[in-house]
Amino acid sequence: MSPLDASAATAPRARVDPTRFEHHGVARVDDYFWLRERGSPEVTGYLEQENRYTEVVMAPTAELQDTLFEEIKGRIKQTDMSVPYRQGDYTYFTRYEDGREYPIHCRRPLNVTDDDAEAEQILVDVNVVAEGQDFCQVAGRVVSPDQRRMAFATDLEGRRIYTVRIKDLDSGELLEDVLENVTPNVTWAADNQTLFYTRQDPTTLRWHQIYRHRLGTPQEEDVLVYQEDDDTFNCEVGKSRSKRFLLIASSQTVSTEYRYLDAETPDGEFRVFLPRERDHEYHLDHFQGRFYIRTNREARNFKLMETAEEAPSEERWSELVAHRDDVLLGAFELFDGYLVLQERREGLVHLHVRPWAGEGAHDIAFDEPVFDSYIGVNREPATRTLRFGYESLTTPSSTYDYDMASRRRTLLKREEVLGDFDPERYQAERLFATAADGERVPISLVARKGAPRDGSAPLLLYGYGAYGISMDPAFNSARLSLLDRGFVYAIAHIRGGQELGRRWYDAGRLGQKQSTFSDFIACAEFLVRERRSDVDRLFAMGGSAGGLLMGAVLNQRPDLFAGAVAQVPFVDVVTTMLDDTIPLTTGEYDEWGNPNERQAFEEMLAYSPYDNVTAQDYPALLVLAGLHDSQVQYWEPAKWVARLRALKTDDRPLLLKTNMDAGHGGVSGRYRRYREVALQYAFLLAQAGLA
Repeated sequence: MSPLDASAATAPRARVDPTRFEHHGVARVDDYFWLRERGSPEVTGYLEQENRYTEVVMAPTAELQDTLFEEIKGRIKQTDMSVPYRQGDYTYFTRYEDGREYPIHCRRPLNVTDDDAEAEQILVDVNVVAEGQDFCQVAGRVVSPDQRRMAFATDLEGRRIYTVRIKDLDSGELLEDVLENVTPNVTWAADNQTLFYTRQDPTTLRWHQIYRHRLGTPQEEDVLVYQEDDDTFNCEVGKSRSKRFLLIASSQTVSTEYRYLDAETPDGEFRVFLPRERDHEYHLDHFQGRFYIRTNREARNFKLMETAEEAPSEERWSELVAHRDDVLLGAFELFDGYLVLQERREGLVHLHVRPWAGEGAHDIAFDEPVFDSYIGVNREPATRTLRFGYESLTTPSSTYDYDMASRRRTLLKREEVLGDFDPERYQAERLFATAADGERVPISLVARKGAPRDGSAPLLLYGYGAYGISMDPAFNSARLSLLDRGFVYAIAHIRGGQELGRRWYDAGRLGQKQSTFSDFIACAEFLVRERRSDVDRLFAMGGSAGGLLMGAVLNQRPDLFAGAVAQVPFVDVVTTMLDDTIPLTTGEYDEWGNPNERQAFEEMLAYSPYDNVTAQDYPALLVLAGLHDSQVQYWEPAKWVARLRALKTDDRPLLLKTNMDAGHGGVSGRYRRYREVALQYAFLLAQAGLA
């Protein structure tokens, strides 16, 4: 198959209607600002024109897309079930049925076997909830302490605005209680009658209020128990490991504050655990009469502290796990006899087990050079068994039970990949590129064994680099469709993530954001130099903040890539961060900067993809958007494509596909989303000349 022909149809041209902005003495003209008129016939019409154009240009790949979809779908076990986990007197699990898009969430009493179908109780069948809907997301499933009721949240649009219902698990009936226009963040008090939930600002969608709801009363009578007035903070409510305390966490990029309340007295007043301070982040939990605090106070990579329940003041804290310059302390789990730590070392997540008494602290050993491990669902602390997950670029997602005393692990389930999948056919590697400032940037890479190393292999380089989110080397069965056709797949672990500790994140945000883009470029140059691919065979992919990465990199080094896929890309950085009426803006000043301040304005203007589009050749580009996206508004990718189309000097494909029924995460359903994956893969394969 030859590369796609962009002249197969006339590309849409968005109407030019200049809007002038001036900040800090700098004038900017936005020709396509009008595209943010959500719901207007002209905007809808333009998006639909772009969709039709994409369909026409991609038409030669229609058969390939169908093949890819069936291939990807064919690897998925149609009737499947998750590993049950214990909570109280039941085991809870999720299962799928052949041909159905959505999960069925269930439970069984402890004293019955897994093959006793009659003992299964369906908590919520999302297929039923989704009937007649173009989109459906069920989240926030929380069972009451007595396990007789369950609250769950439903979003039928994709904008992450939910409705919460409560189901009586004895009768199977829904209660009359309906909580509308809320988040999926819901927690029960100990009395089984009181729910705490979070509401968002109706305009910005910032989680800013915690309400108390008494079963049987209308939502209008719910009590506001906490409001977060600082518009750079979000808040949420949860419960401690001990179930003793309700916890309200207020957080933003560099600061945290917790409040706590005895779960037995839901009508009481929440107390502040430790007042917020700039640049102090902490995570609070409670277990066996003590508070545990993961904190970055004089500990850039965090340390773990503890204190008696009756003495929570900071001067009474004692150190449990010390800070280490080369280890990032992540999540922790508290058991009666053990403490389990999730630690990131040299870019990989390790699980460390420590008994509360005696010797025997150890890591769980893993053999592969590139992997991802994580603490699983462990609802019951009175056990010496740890549930954990493991996967790699070649090993499917695996669930283990680990005896922390004997150090024996039991594989409970490994994602079954149907067809002729054999992990021995693939090889994963850990490589390092050298950035412009001398930093060594990790790269995780996977390919079929025997893949050529003469520059002839097409290679897809993925990146993100923001919010301290690390892109771990996880397994993806859909990706096999690329690998089996000769593609190499690589992840650039660039600054802005947290792969190499907190310093890695700090070095890729605010005024140092250019490091993120420079790192990605350095990884691409390294892979070309090492003959893993070549500039006419090298492709890039990223989504959301990773879409920002795509936009910046393509502006700065368009010559380095043959093509790119930008998924829901955050590309109009300056305009968005100047608009505090849309979601996410104020809460992200410490990530991107506050452009109301001149220095931050100039820094982000220097890389903002939309503002830096110029008259030059660009690689082939497929851009994906969601009409109901509440995180990256649809108009950002739409405006970006319009400006690129007006200015770029090449004739390579520039395609925009807006999903008119979905939000930031794309379409719902386990099969429908693979249609989008098939579209992206077909674009890459066609541009690489493969079929």
